[in-house]
Amino acid sequence: MEMAELTDLERVRLEKLNRLREMGMEPFPRQTARTHTTRDAIQAFEDAEEGEQVAATVVGRVRSIREMGKTIFAHIEDGEGRLQLYMRSDDLGEEFMSLFSDNFDLGDFLEAKGAMFRTRTGEITLHVTDLRMLAKSLSPLPASKEEIVDGERVVYSAFADPEARYRQRYADLAVNQDVREIFILRTKIVRALQRFMDEKGFIEVETPILQPIYGGAAAQPFITHHNQLHQDLYLRISFELYLKRLIVGGFERVYEIGRDFRNEGVSSKHNPEFTMLEFYMAYADYKDVMSLTEEMVAYVAEQVLGTTEITYKGHAINLSPPWDRITLHDAIIEKSGIDIDQHSSADSLRQAMIGLEHDPAEQSTRGKLIESLLSHYVEPELIQPTIIYDYPRDISPLAKSLPDDPNTVERFEAFVGGMELCNAFTELNDPLDQELRFQEMGRDYAEDDQERHPMDVDYLRAMRYGMPPNGGFGLGVDRLTMLLADKESIREVILFPHLRSKD
Repeated sequence: MEMAELTDLERVRLEKLNRLREMGMEPFPRQTARTHTTRDAIQAFEDAEEGEQVAATVVGRVRSIREMGKTIFAHIEDGEGRLQLYMRSDDLGEEFMSLFSDNFDLGDFLEAKGAMFRTRTGEITLHVTDLRMLAKSLSPLPASKEEIVDGERVVYSAFADPEARYRQRYADLAVNQDVREIFILRTKIVRALQRFMDEKGFIEVETPILQPIYGGAAAQPFITHHNQLHQDLYLRISFELYLKRLIVGGFERVYEIGRDFRNEGVSSKHNPEFTMLEFYMAYADYKDVMSLTEEMVAYVAEQVLGTTEITYKGHAINLSPPWDRITLHDAIIEKSGIDIDQHSSADSLRQAMIGLEHDPAEQSTRGKLIESLLSHYVEPELIQPTIIYDYPRDISPLAKSLPDDPNTVERFEAFVGGMELCNAFTELNDPLDQELRFQEMGRDYAEDDQERHPMDVDYLRAMRYGMPPNGGFGLGVDRLTMLLADKESIREVILFPHLRSKD
């Protein structure tokens, strides 16, 4: 950072940093000697015998400073909580107390050594006998206001603008405890998903992020280039085709939790880089996966929240199985009045939609029009957990058709809180049928249509060795976190979401 870029407050803090060095105190020492976290120090004091002295060395960021004559009270915060510090000139000397008053600021990290005691007001505190700087804060953190309301400590953050918070997530986390709690919850959700899958006999694997052919979903990829191989590569849009290669290879239950990348619009529910759980289960179909989905989501909620009854956007939602199940055909009739079975062509269905003052795209296939009806009329109404099943073949190129209807496939999506949570299929395992589907996708979609699915010759080769019947599943981990954290925007549950350039 150049001097010209510093604010007045930052210039003052830089002067303090230089002054500390001149006085022989390094503001960024290499090591620390912490013996207790703040929580451990408090617990050790509470567990000690009466009269037993508890010595501790703690570290943390300075959150408050209160000077009272020859004494100073301060609070520091580490990753586990807060602890009050008590300093007095009789212990540290007037020179050091003056140095602290003149050169230490809110936001600084420090190390404090001393003995634990309880103040007259009942707060467990560290009586400091030695203190030093660990990291000088040159830029003041956004300030927050605290007050006691009905006996409860309430924090009003001055750093509340969402755009600023997302761009400076480090500051957001530093001043907003509730934001840190969201990402602790997210970690617990991922761990719970892993435990559930492991207990069901699945093995966790890793598949390529850079792929020579993208596939497994209807989306436009990001393209990169490998200089040494002189080869264009794609950031994966799905794990599917690689995980199903493992089913061919003899693994009967596999899953992966990782990042997908889709070159598409950004919204409250979409981020170009997002986290998915995908699994594939041999000798299962989409009905088996439906039951497993209900069990999984309820398990995760119970593990991380202690209950399957949650609140999302003001709605009380019960995640316990069984969930409502309805065919896509019946759901669209119920919510829009259109019977899609009465419209066998895209043109016919488009005219029916225009009659509802719905403005469908001219080039959309029949399947894409049905998908539009789902997202417009049905999805927002699905607050309680609901499984919508049996989808058009032309928007599900990797799913097996119904035995009595070749144009409809065994696919379902689960919706909760008015948003899609997951997508699953009875997977196609006939290599000849799969090749035909790839050809259809190439023919029916325009060259620049992001829904166009490329031919993957190696995947077809794998299928020809023999693929057992299997059920596949994909869950948006970000969306599950939104649901369990009661957040309406995906940006609230991704540490560093993609944003437009300020320019």
